[in-house]
Amino acid sequence: MRPRLYLVTDTHLCGGPRGVVETALAAAKHGADIVQLRDHDATTRELAALAAELVEALEPTGVPLVIDDRLDVALAAGAAGVHLGQSDLDPVAARRIAEALGRHDFHIGWSVSRADEIRAADAMPPGTLDLIGIGPYRATPTKPNAPEPLGADGVGALISVARAGGVPAVVIGGVKQADVGGLVREGARGVAVVSAICGQPDPASATRDLRVALDEALARDAGEPA
Repeated sequence: MRPRLYLVTDTHLCGGPRGVVETALAAAKHGADIVQLRDHDATTRELAALAAELVEALEPTGVPLVIDDRLDVALAAGAAGVHLGQSDLDPVAARRIAEALGRHDFHIGWSVSRADEIRAADAMPPGTLDLIGIGPYRATPTKPNAPEPLGADGVGALISVARAGGVPAVVIGGVKQADVGGLVREGARGVAVVSAICGQPDPASATRDLRVALDEALARDAGEPA
């Protein structure tokens, strides 16, 4: 999968677990290609329950759910995959566990913020990673412990490195609708967002507007009619 619009949920911004489900479903129906459940404050039991609810809610839309950090929760809930950070389980080990359990189509994403991390991704066995998340583009309160913001130039440089490896990438970290055109000009082919959808008065409309802006920017970059 090469997602264009990737929603990362925030339980606080969504107004609680019920709001997460409602927001994710609205986004899935109006242009998001993939949804990631992220909630570092939830207990394992709470996270697993919410993940299972999201899997069931999203199933009719065909939009996959991945779980941030927690391979155990992703597997227990029947989610489509997991997204790992630099301090989480090694993606190679995660792939080995998923394969051992018969999850041969399991999605594994990995966050990167430096060129050497992308090169480490390229050095993994083929098929280990399905996606890398490049960021943060700018500082964001939804992930206060993130590395220093990359800005447009930094994102562009890392996208160039990622392209050589061939693993699809999305840009994450404070991305707003107004940023989409510039990020596409830097080489981005997908963006991941949190507050641009979560906590918005109308998540469905916010998703539609983001998707239209992204599709139009990609069409312009390719020299195609919008």
